[in-house]
Amino acid sequence: MFFSITSCFEIIEEIDLNSDGTGTMTFTLNMSKSKSKLASIMLLDSVNGYKVPSKADIQKGLNDMVSELKKAEGITNVVKTADYENFVFSVKCDFNKIENINKITNKITSQQKSNSGSTSYLFDDKNGVFKRKYVYSSQIKKQYNKLKTENKKIFDDASYTVIYRFDKEVSTQNNNQAKVSNSKKAVMQRVSAMDVINGTGDFTTHIQLKK
Repeated sequence: MFFSITSCFEIIEEIDLNSDGTGTMTFTLNMSKSKSKLASIMLLDSVNGYKVPSKADIQKGLNDMVSELKKAEGITNVVKTADYENFVFSVKCDFNKIENINKITNKITSQQKSNSGSTSYLFDDKNGVFKRKYVYSSQIKKQYNKLKTENKKIFDDASYTVIYRFDKEVSTQNNNQAKVSNSKKAVMQRVSAMDVINGTGDFTTHIQLKK
């Protein structure tokens, strides 16, 4: 949406997973730290050679994502929210099993031509094991290098955060970039956009829950 015209944004991915494998996933784009700048930008036609999207453009993007989710097997209760005052946008859905979201997340990534790597999820409910496999794509660095200097700056303060919540305590997790919450029922990893671009931010995770 505004990645090309704002210097501070955060993408937040949240997964709330139940012991039986059902759960909820939420994707949020938070640009509230740049809301004053964005309010002014919305009055313009273009910035740094990029067309400024209108509210209608943003709404269409959200609607397209919701439409794809609603067509996906095992995905229900799809809800979108759009806060144009604070510039926070999110899409939330329930899933019957974590694997249901693998195809849809990769399809959305492919449609957006982000070239940011691939992600797949697995949950073994019998043994209480949650896994995320992440494969870095060098294409993201190549695309970044093609940007003009002023447009590269938008990633300086940007970040990607993942949060996994469980109804049982976490016994172990093997990602040294992630932290277990004080309650022992959540794991969070926050990676800078530049680490994602350079491939030093690894989302691959193996989490063992207490039985």
